[in-house]
Amino acid sequence: MPTKAINIWSSPRNISTAFMYSFAQRNDMTVVDEPLYAHYLKATDVEHPGKNEILASQSQVAKDVIENVILKTYPTPYSLHKQMTHHLVDMDWDFMRDCKNILLIRNPREIIASYAKVIPYPKMRDVGIRKQMELYQYLKKYHALHGIVDTNELLKHPQKVLRQLCSQLDIPFDMCMLEWGKGARPEDGVWAKYWYSNVHQSTGFQPYQAKHPILTEELESLAKQCMPYYDELYQHCIKSDI
Repeated sequence: MPTKAINIWSSPRNISTAFMYSFAQRNDMTVVDEPLYAHYLKATDVEHPGKNEILASQSQVAKDVIENVILKTYPTPYSLHKQMTHHLVDMDWDFMRDCKNILLIRNPREIIASYAKVIPYPKMRDVGIRKQMELYQYLKKYHALHGIVDTNELLKHPQKVLRQLCSQLDIPFDMCMLEWGKGARPEDGVWAKYWYSNVHQSTGFQPYQAKHPILTEELESLAKQCMPYYDELYQHCIKSDI
């Protein structure tokens, strides 16, 4: 029986890795870490930590990744592919119609504050939120969107939000999704050493803490450009208090 692919389309510096670890606890799920990363680096020629390692670790051709990774038949009924929305460059989006798709959103001010600690002076294309709005419109058009999860809503009540998400995905909720072992996981991409130090110290979703990051004038300007996209998507996300 073919594996049903689920894509989680996340902005960067979100809790997407914790989200991947959550789904990796399920016996019916194979998880894959950012299969389009090498394609993105090749297509844009941007500089990221560990770039040469990443390019050597994956196919750099989006069509090959779609056919041989995302739509692959795995030993499990479902596969979850942790994806970065800004990786969607110079490629056909039609494969998403054969998948279930989730958007993972976060307040842009929090994304930008975190991202700038690793890569200074991020731009709109780096943050991914405008691309998430484009993706939202595309997925809605083809009835391929199965949920929007906001990071802070998830952290406020992980079990409630994940139960609702599983319902929308038409898969059973499993309590095992709420915790995992500390440390690196075999699913991690080769880039984990640059980005995953915090999540490797976790054993579950961290309790919600309100954040009020202070941004430079330039980064504040970027955040203001991003907020309308985020505000629109947030209206449609799963709420922890419902």
